[in-house]
Amino acid sequence: MSVKEQMTQKLTRALTPSLLIVNDDSHHHAGHLEHPGGVAPRGETHFSIKIIAQGFSGQSRIQRHRLIHSLLQTELTSGVHALAIDAKAPEEVN
Repeated sequence: MSVKEQMTQKLTRALTPSLLIVNDDSHHHAGHLEHPGGVAPRGETHFSIKIIAQGFSGQSRIQRHRLIHSLLQTELTSGVHALAIDAKAPEEVN
């Protein structure tokens, strides 16, 4: 299973989002040095996430990011070098 699939699965199970988009942006960073975590150069290292979930209601941006980081701890410590997060509660979406 790819890192993208693992991340999608974990976030879906934990947060039951109404919207989840996980993008592998690694190809935009092909010239960067390898992250020491074990993903080969040009591997899955850079991601962006857009997520809307009811569980984010009443949480600050920092709390949301900490939650996502805790859910994806394995990926973040084993090769994912960068993670951009756009996390919102349903009531924050226009």
